[in-house]
Amino acid sequence: MLEGKTALVTGASRGIGREIALTLASYGADVIVNYNGSKEKADEVVKLIREMGRKAEAAQCSVADFDACGEMIAKALEEFGKIDILVNNAGITKDNLLMRMTPEDFAAVVDTNLKGTYNTIKHMYRPFLKQRSGSIINMASVTGILGNAGQANYAASKAGVIGLTKSMARELAGRNITVNAVAPGFIATDMTDAMTDAAKEATLEQIPLKRVGTPTDIAETVAFLASSKASYITGQVISVDGGMAM
Repeated sequence: MLEGKTALVTGASRGIGREIALTLASYGADVIVNYNGSKEKADEVVKLIREMGRKAEAAQCSVADFDACGEMIAKALEEFGKIDILVNNAGITKDNLLMRMTPEDFAAVVDTNLKGTYNTIKHMYRPFLKQRSGSIINMASVTGILGNAGQANYAASKAGVIGLTKSMARELAGRNITVNAVAPGFIATDMTDAMTDAAKEATLEQIPLKRVGTPTDIAETVAFLASSKASYITGQVISVDGGMAM
């Protein structure tokens, strides 16, 4: 499905990003595995991808750093020749009620989740235009659609990602470049594992399907959007949330 394609996945050393990188590779893509902190975990993902017979490299970079993103993408283009698929998955949370949320915590989440998405798209804009093809998949969230108490910074950043996705889809459609977003709901990851049992139960009550999603649910959706099967889909936000935001 993705043979001959090269993908850059940000925040790909663990959780949903790891699953996306492995799933894209399983469909035939070569993968640049971006990470910020954990080189060991990123190297493990690279090893697994290479064992599938695909090319893979780890690339350290905080997506919040504009210049570092540029260097990472320039190096990746030099090594791989092209990038066909950009998956903006890197994200952080710093939850608190707004009255207790520091300006630094608000800015940090927006810088990584929203500005980080801008940074990678900005540096890939010209290469995609030259190729006259490409697929950008941005990670939004059900929180960016519905809002959530204690997550004003996260909700604002993900709502911003949705607006950015729709604007980029309109800008790039004429060059055969699709831009879509995936909005995960309650997905079993390290981030959700840290929640209290009471918080998990309360969240499950809001899910019509009455179960937690898996990273595979998200990764398979991303793989579809990255493939030729989704060539007529752009500017869309696909909610993968068990019905939370319907």
